[in-house]
Amino acid sequence: MKPLTLAIALSLTLAVGAPVLAQTAQPAAKSAAAPKPSPAWVTQSNEYAQVLLKSQAEFAPEQMSFFGVPGYDERVADLKPDVSKRFRAQTAKARDELKAKLATERDPNVRQDLEIMIRAADDSIESSELNERLMLPWNDVPQIVFSGLQGLLSDQTPPERRAKALERLKNYVGQGTETTPITELAKARYTERASDTKLTHPTRLEVEQSLGNVDTYIAGIRKLFDKYKIEGAQQALAAMETQLKDYGSWARANVLPTARTDTKLPPELYANSLKQYGIDIDPKLLIRRAQVEFMETRAAMQQLAPLVAKANDLKVADPHDYVAVIRALKQRNMPNDQLEARYRTVIDEIDPIIRKERIVDVPQRPMVMRLGSEAESAAQPAPHFLPAPLIGNTGQQGQFVLPVSVPTADGKALEYDDFNFDAVRWTLSAHEGRPGHELQFTAMVERGISLARTMFAFNSVNVEGWALYAEAEMVPYEPLDGQLIALQFRLMRAARAMLDPMLNLGLIGREEAGRILRDKVGLSEAMTKQELDRYTFNAPGQAGSYFYGYSRILELRMETEIALGDKFDRLAFNNFLLDQGLLPPDLLAKAVREQFVPAQKALAKKK
Repeated sequence: MKPLTLAIALSLTLAVGAPVLAQTAQPAAKSAAAPKPSPAWVTQSNEYAQVLLKSQAEFAPEQMSFFGVPGYDERVADLKPDVSKRFRAQTAKARDELKAKLATERDPNVRQDLEIMIRAADDSIESSELNERLMLPWNDVPQIVFSGLQGLLSDQTPPERRAKALERLKNYVGQGTETTPITELAKARYTERASDTKLTHPTRLEVEQSLGNVDTYIAGIRKLFDKYKIEGAQQALAAMETQLKDYGSWARANVLPTARTDTKLPPELYANSLKQYGIDIDPKLLIRRAQVEFMETRAAMQQLAPLVAKANDLKVADPHDYVAVIRALKQRNMPNDQLEARYRTVIDEIDPIIRKERIVDVPQRPMVMRLGSEAESAAQPAPHFLPAPLIGNTGQQGQFVLPVSVPTADGKALEYDDFNFDAVRWTLSAHEGRPGHELQFTAMVERGISLARTMFAFNSVNVEGWALYAEAEMVPYEPLDGQLIALQFRLMRAARAMLDPMLNLGLIGREEAGRILRDKVGLSEAMTKQELDRYTFNAPGQAGSYFYGYSRILELRMETEIALGDKFDRLAFNNFLLDQGLLPPDLLAKAVREQFVPAQKALAKKK
């Protein structure tokens, strides 16, 4: 069972690990634009959306609280008996209520939103049924607790809401209105089904990694309570530490011995995972398309690498060896304490380029970028974007977060060299910041897009496709070394679309997949581990959404350019895409064909 809103956080990463739902380090920007007044149909649609929000909020209150739904700040995840059955019953009840609304609703926009929410509810029910039938329910409780508390303890959260963190902590440890610790509930859910030999166990790799992170999460939680001076928390914090360590010992004794070494998902689950992320083609066809993209991108990198080597005076034996050139660029790395300032110099250059080249409209305020904490990096060990609240936003901004290491199962860390050198700043900032994720989610708040088209239309193909498309839009205006790294990241997305399905279909082993990522793409050991963990247990199926989403947008753009000829306006096209929220590719294409193209043709006639 994975509530719908959780999918948004899972998607917004360069390389997704476990979800982190948090906002830290920057106060709400006073200059942030207030959301524009919503059209009447959006207001009506959002009223209907409350039906589905309320039905799911009981089961994932931390996520609802993070996205701005009021009334859930002190609540904690439901791991009580029959949680999956209760979730499905509540969701089905909400779906049926929405179907009744659809039967009488006449506004075409609202009807489409109702259809989106009904489909989202059906998908959520299907996923819950599959997981209950096929998977043994094991939870990384230390991460759940850390993420839930970090979601409240942030600079952007008002002080009166931060105070609710103590109530949430008490509920986690059974000292509040919830009297059973979440660790005991998680143990019970696992134990009651552990004897069912038909169920798929968690992977040994994910259990070992979870055990290695326990102390990091405990320290991270204590640091948050110290930073925000939450008084009266010592008793609950002591209980939390004892319970989380006990949970780790229990998992080592009861979960790890039977954890599977084969990381392939059952075929039904993998197919459903692809569907939930928005990949609607056969995975073997995705592999073939990605192989072609990989070869073409590699050839382009071989052509560009000598120019980069010459321009940067790099000493490499073979200047056509793009991996050697990239590794030489990485030698000119930046210390961690300089990363934010050095990234800021490029971030401040990007907005003027976007405006000058008329790529897309951007806000008249700076975006937020920061480094991740040690505990945050354990929960989300890759560059990612944390969206601001979608509901009740009072000026909070989303954030581009850059971790500097990947935790290992022994509690140590592998250091990245993939994100701390000058050339990488361009494409990473374009993806996580502008015109990528930051701009897309800012648009959802400031342009008054309906909740159905944000929280419930979510699909990773749209989100990651837009971010990769945003990278490509910026490439012509970047320095040569930035262009080479942009191609490297595109090569990585092609590798993902090959390796994720190949690993889950049993067509390649982890070691060989790792060799491709290290030797052919040029990733560090840290990034390679993080990638492989994602394909096999953190978010199997999601990795192909970057390449596939990018391809769908390119197809749609070419179709639109042909339809409009020399009247095609890139700025108008890109703005229109953002105005559609997170519509899946089929609905996005329908909107472009039926709304954008006719409107542009009519505008051209007037001129």
